[in-house]
Amino acid sequence: MPRPRKPRFVQGHPIVEAFVPSTTPPWGRKEAFLTIEGLEAIRLIDFQGMDQETAAKMMNVSRQTFGRILAEARAIVADALVMGKILRIEGGHFDMPPRGRGRHGRGWGGRF
Repeated sequence: MPRPRKPRFVQGHPIVEAFVPSTTPPWGRKEAFLTIEGLEAIRLIDFQGMDQETAAKMMNVSRQTFGRILAEARAIVADALVMGKILRIEGGHFDMPPRGRGRHGRGWGGRF
């Protein structure tokens, strides 16, 4: 029996749910789906400039798991951009951190 999956912490729900190309590619409209924890990984590393160890602690996962989440998220975003797909942000296995507290009782800080 596999080990139960730990929920990944995210700061909040996305501001928007999808990005849509302004023109339709010749092969038609297709969709790519980015999980909410994938967006959180991109936000922490690429937008806020954190290192993977710190970001992994914020998301309550190991550094290796964080690296895998980040690599998958970047691949999905790249596919959507290059192929002109609609990028939908939904789903995943996540939870919000306890209100006003971080993983070790410190203030959580930051906003989504």
